[in-house]
Amino acid sequence: MKAIPIATLLPAALLAACACLTGSSGPGIFTGQSDVGKLSRPGTAAYDAARDTYTIGSSGANMWFAEDDMHFVWKKVTGDVSIAASVAFRGESKQGHRKGCLMIRQSLDPGSPMVDVAVHGDGLTSLQFRAAQGANAAEIQSMTAKPEVVRLDKIGDFVYLSVAGAGEPLQPSGAGFRLHFAEPFYVGLAVSAHDNAAFETAVFSKVEIGAASAAAALPQPGLRIITLPSGDRRVTDR
Repeated sequence: MKAIPIATLLPAALLAACACLTGSSGPGIFTGQSDVGKLSRPGTAAYDAARDTYTIGSSGANMWFAEDDMHFVWKKVTGDVSIAASVAFRGESKQGHRKGCLMIRQSLDPGSPMVDVAVHGDGLTSLQFRAAQGANAAEIQSMTAKPEVVRLDKIGDFVYLSVAGAGEPLQPSGAGFRLHFAEPFYVGLAVSAHDNAAFETAVFSKVEIGAASAAAALPQPGLRIITLPSGDRRVTDR
């Protein structure tokens, strides 16, 4: 069944371990940036006002299991909120699982509870989450690979993923997760190389932090979540 577009329902209104850059000023609409977890070299972040893009580089072994290794550009927020962006990687890489993420996070501790949408280098796009401090992360894979735009909507204690293919409006993906965040919490952009000896760069465009859309939480008839042999979960219409 066709999902309900949410892109035009509400206008976007701009609203600790190894945290090496915590407290430093952030680029663009963000107020801080931090190296979170174990990184072989400091992360980088730059805002291009002419192009309205954020270029973030990081090493780091992964954003998975019990901790995240990443460079994170952030601002603190309260209440219901959304974050949306397009994610593109710079250059070729052997790391199919390098990650560019939109993230909602409780703290800058590597093992913090969090929900993110991770766009991988090979196109896999997943709603990832860590339900408790130091717990192993899990994911729900989207049906849409290499999306044009991704969006997270935090509505109460739920975070929902919406995606848009090339030339398409944002639509609820069918993936969501319940996680309570104490206020204030962090929202922002993150990159991990998936190889701490490497350094990967992602460019985020069309970045918006604004009001959450109730349409993101609408039921999606015809979609269901299945468990894969790996133990991961995936949205499907079959």
